[in-house]
Amino acid sequence: MAQITLDGLKHSYVDQPGSEDDWALKQVDITWDDGGAYALLGPSGCGKTTLLNIISGLLHPSRGRILFDGQDVTGLAPDQRHIAQVFQFPVVYDTMTVYDNLAFPLRNRHVDAATVDKRVREVAEFIDMSDRLQERAKGLTADGKQKISLGRGLVRTDVNVIMFDEPLTVIDPHLKWELRSKLKELHQRVRVTMIYVTHDQTEALTFADKVVVMNLGEVVQVGTPVDLFERPQHTFVGHFIGSPGMNVIPCDMDNGTAYFGGVAIQTANRTDRTGPGVELGVRPEFVRFSDTGVPATITKVSDAGRHRIVETRCGGATVRMLVSEEQEIPADGVKLAFDVANTRLYADGWLAA
Repeated sequence: MAQITLDGLKHSYVDQPGSEDDWALKQVDITWDDGGAYALLGPSGCGKTTLLNIISGLLHPSRGRILFDGQDVTGLAPDQRHIAQVFQFPVVYDTMTVYDNLAFPLRNRHVDAATVDKRVREVAEFIDMSDRLQERAKGLTADGKQKISLGRGLVRTDVNVIMFDEPLTVIDPHLKWELRSKLKELHQRVRVTMIYVTHDQTEALTFADKVVVMNLGEVVQVGTPVDLFERPQHTFVGHFIGSPGMNVIPCDMDNGTAYFGGVAIQTANRTDRTGPGVELGVRPEFVRFSDTGVPATITKVSDAGRHRIVETRCGGATVRMLVSEEQEIPADGVKLAFDVANTRLYADGWLAA
């Protein structure tokens, strides 16, 4: 296991990058503690897999360093970094049995037969493949093959970090929650450093102790699931985390007070900034009907199980709110109020100081 430090890391697939758009990975400075569970979360193309491949040594960064426990490993080959990596799609040896697939990483490192057998059977039980150890991998479904890939990533005990690149993509939905829970349970038991790449916020928030949110090649925020939900540092984080995402509403500023729809809005932070680029951010969970507030018109009501999503037109913008099944929704003439502690000002997308 190792503490992983990314120092001034940048990468471009262009030989001589000129503009910011040429960088697939903008400057990244992060330290991941030894034994932590982390997730890289963001939309497709944001740089998650590029960053993962740089850490594993499959890709050499254009600039910057990778440190394991303070040792510079930037120039080391993947096999010298002692990393286990599970890819998005199954990578198995079809002609081998399940047992031999799981044993291969250990046998390749000349581990004794008794230890190999013990580890293979432990991991097979973890991935629910104990009764299929003698089957050839070729006859397995995509689910089964990806379970083997997961098992091969977990079978070694000498790794600095285990990295998962969207490992549940080909797994049936009803198995995803089970495997994700098992990975979390395994991490709590062995405390090996794990980095999990995904574009699925549910996977990231349920697996990781800390989540690294990425967009357009840069790290937007690093925090606990609670931090990302309650205190998004950027409007992108507010949009990306939550279902539905945070309301981001243009507002006017006057002497440090925000006005929306002609009504003064109290906020948890303040800014002296005025003019375009200042916005209010408030999650649908913190919007409510009120006797006093911003006049609004209800445009849509969607049933989402335990609650309803109410979409309103308010002050020239769309504002969504969550309403319980039991709560009555007024027919017309509604006004909206925002919870002060959870309403924040953003300037050019970033949380205003």
